[in-house]
Amino acid sequence: MDSQRVRKFTYAALYLAIAMVLPFVTGQVPQIGSMLLPMHIPAILCGFMCGWQFGLAVGFIAPLLRSVTFGMPPMIPTAIAMAFELAVYGGMSGWLRQRLPDKKAMIYVVLLISMIAGRAAWTAVRIFLAGLSVSEFSWKLFLSGAILDAVPGIILQLVLIPILVMTMEQAGLSLSRN
Repeated sequence: MDSQRVRKFTYAALYLAIAMVLPFVTGQVPQIGSMLLPMHIPAILCGFMCGWQFGLAVGFIAPLLRSVTFGMPPMIPTAIAMAFELAVYGGMSGWLRQRLPDKKAMIYVVLLISMIAGRAAWTAVRIFLAGLSVSEFSWKLFLSGAILDAVPGIILQLVLIPILVMTMEQAGLSLSRN
């Protein structure tokens, strides 16, 4: 295995570890801790920094592993829906970053498209799971879970992720275009 691939695996493992630990940090602020969407950030960053395959894998594994390890988020329906959502975030951010022009403004384009696609995946899985369990997934639940409750996390992602991506790329820490 070449050193570039080893670095990607190492970085991906680090992003997975951050996704496992970050909810403990944000959980110290009970009113908005979960609203900050702490596991989303490492999945998206992994896609940007390591490429779509690693972002997709870290995004998919993180909520499932955290559910099995710590019992949070609950496996059904939350961790399963989040696994697909975060996989799309990580995969899409890496895939688009590799294909769009290498300009700072494109970071925001990639991020916005990834966030919308991830929320669409979350919604599709929640509807699917609701159909399996004969429970209801309403428009009100969608607005609450996908948008209203997530506003602090969405704002945090839109502010923090571009800064982190630009800083890490400038420091030569991005492996996604290699």
